[in-house]
Amino acid sequence: MEAAPKILKAGEGLRLNVIGDLQCVKLSSQDTNGQFTLIEQLDAPGVGVPKHVHTHEDEVFQVLEGTVEYQLEDAVHVLRAGDVAYMPRGTAHSFKIVGDTPARVLLSIFPAGLEKMFEELDRLPAGPPDFAVVTAICTRYGIRFV
Repeated sequence: MEAAPKILKAGEGLRLNVIGDLQCVKLSSQDTNGQFTLIEQLDAPGVGVPKHVHTHEDEVFQVLEGTVEYQLEDAVHVLRAGDVAYMPRGTAHSFKIVGDTPARVLLSIFPAGLEKMFEELDRLPAGPPDFAVVTAICTRYGIRFV
């Protein structure tokens, strides 16, 4: 089955709260025939994800607004609006929103499918997450925390 054209207006898409990382899935595996996933992230200062490695996906982050600190392996980079970071699978990386304003980031994931993990994480109870549960979910999708 071929993918069909799709138009989404600002604010449209599947909204998820992935342990504080606010996501809006713009294009899913179903939309792109498994080619890629497109997610808009809107996060407050201090929100981030600990260092981890993907075994199945490459990621591209384009900062649209705000300031984001990315760690790729052992190097730390501060990105601002217009900057792009590419993390091929196997690259240990993390991110954190820095500064005093929210950040908006467009995340492209190749191939698609990781949005299913984000949907599972979104269904966790509110409050501080149980890291053992988070790790178990992520491990099923080929994500390893380092």
